[in-house]
Amino acid sequence: MIATPSTRMIGAPCLRLPAAVLALAACLGAAPPAPAKVEVQVAITGLRSTEGLVRACLTADRERFPSCRGADAVHAVTLPAAEAQRLAFSDVSPGTYAIALLHDENGNGKADRVLGMMPREGFGFSRDAKVRMGPPDFADAAFAVGEVPVRQTIRMRYML
Repeated sequence: MIATPSTRMIGAPCLRLPAAVLALAACLGAAPPAPAKVEVQVAITGLRSTEGLVRACLTADRERFPSCRGADAVHAVTLPAAEAQRLAFSDVSPGTYAIALLHDENGNGKADRVLGMMPREGFGFSRDAKVRMGPPDFADAAFAVGEVPVRQTIRMRYML
């Protein structure tokens, strides 16, 4: 095929498309394909018992981490502690996220505390983020999700 100014070809030889077709597609509002969604897999270590539930949330909302309550675009998983060696968050879009885990040993749906401060139940965070005088900042637990599945290992911690 002979390329003329009005039919200029672009692309690899086996995938050539006239520039006019590409320009027309852009004018008609052809959107680029959506980024692939992936799975974030979590291995959990250090659970002290098989009692209760493990509650997990994955969020990109740095203001709502680690509770995830009221966060937009939150992924949540709850499973029996006896089955919680591994869990997965499906259909995660590319971005920056953090994970918080709670070992809700009595299954009451909340993080129990002693004297309103010290956690009575187990907890853990992505990137094994450290806990000092409170939960870690989002940045300390944050990790990137791209176009390939992500694996995190989270060690549960218990204060009491």
